[in-house]
Amino acid sequence: MGMPFRKLITLHVAVLCGLTAWLAAPSLLAQARERTLFVSALDKDDKPVEGLGPDAFVVREDGTRREVLRVSRATEPIDVALLVDNSTAADRQITYMREALSAFVARMAPRNKVAVVTLADRPTIRVDYTDDAPRLTASVGSLFSMPNSGMTLLDAITEVSTGLAKRETPRAVIVAVLTDGPEFTNRYHRDVVKALRGAKAALHMVTIGQFYHREEHGIRERSYFLDLGPVESGGQRIPLLVPTGLAPAMERLATELLSQYKVVYSRPESLIAPEKVSVSSARPEVTMHGAPARGENGD
Repeated sequence: MGMPFRKLITLHVAVLCGLTAWLAAPSLLAQARERTLFVSALDKDDKPVEGLGPDAFVVREDGTRREVLRVSRATEPIDVALLVDNSTAADRQITYMREALSAFVARMAPRNKVAVVTLADRPTIRVDYTDDAPRLTASVGSLFSMPNSGMTLLDAITEVSTGLAKRETPRAVIVAVLTDGPEFTNRYHRDVVKALRGAKAALHMVTIGQFYHREEHGIRERSYFLDLGPVESGGQRIPLLVPTGLAPAMERLATELLSQYKVVYSRPESLIAPEKVSVSSARPEVTMHGAPARGENGD
């Protein structure tokens, strides 16, 4: 006897579905292998370089170069955690901070969400993530230094990183503006870097003063972190000797963040995610740094 008609139809449908899945698998696999970086490309004057193509970017995972598939202007929203030193040591710089940070949040807020966190004595959220520019401007414009207080930078970065790890925005950055005062923390810099990398947040630090290395715990760990944190996260440190340079530095940083590239590259199929992803320029006159997109599967 031949196969019943209903069973024959069921068999054909099953075979057809299997064939469709097999044909779709390569494209799905290719899509799963794609990874994204958000990258700043700057010239010798720290101004964004426009019009770059895939050949201008060199992406490496654990030292192995990957193929750059496509490049476009980054338009995804950013979560910006703005950390501000309002400790006693910042008293002489606080007026400059008000002016510079007011202009910074006014530029960043319309299309992105910004939070303001102060650092005196303990990390304190003055404004949670919002795109309300007037509210943010009012907050940073009313900053005052807290008498008889020290800074809690490492605690703040750890707590902010933990919070950012729970948010779903594709891009996240931490911008810290600080002076060379006492650092009150029991944390170690390696643990703070680990939290920062877990959040996939690029750290941009604007430091005002000399920041001499000393062996007391807080100052020592902060000193190590100043060197390691920005680099490991795909950000940067912007050192200033005097506060008069703060306004132009914050203006340049806002311009940079709003001019980033979205770089999509290919990763071979692997069960183990790379420990380190880096991006550099194939052109000697251009410098680059960037961080992975947040929320991609497989990392």
